[in-house]
Amino acid sequence: MSQTHVVSVPRSTAHPGAVRIPLREIVPWAVFTTVLALLVLLFVTTEAGAVSVVSDGLVHEFVHDGRHLLAFPCH
Repeated sequence: MSQTHVVSVPRSTAHPGAVRIPLREIVPWAVFTTVLALLVLLFVTTEAGAVSVVSDGLVHEFVHDGRHLLAFPCH
C-alpha cells in the first residue's frame, strides 16, 4: 500500500494567496541594489569635470543631463 505525503507551503494569513519569501533570499539582492545605486549616485554627483574619477570627460557627458535633473551643478 502506498502512502500519500502532503506538502504544506507556508502562506501568509493576511493575504490568502501569497507565498512568504525568506529574508535570507532577499538580503543579497537588497545589498546588490544598494551598492549599485550608490555607485550610480557617486558617478552622477562627482564626475563634474574639476573633480572626476575618470579624466577623459566621457562619464561627465554621459551623466550630464541626470546631474542637472537631480539639481547638481556641473559648470
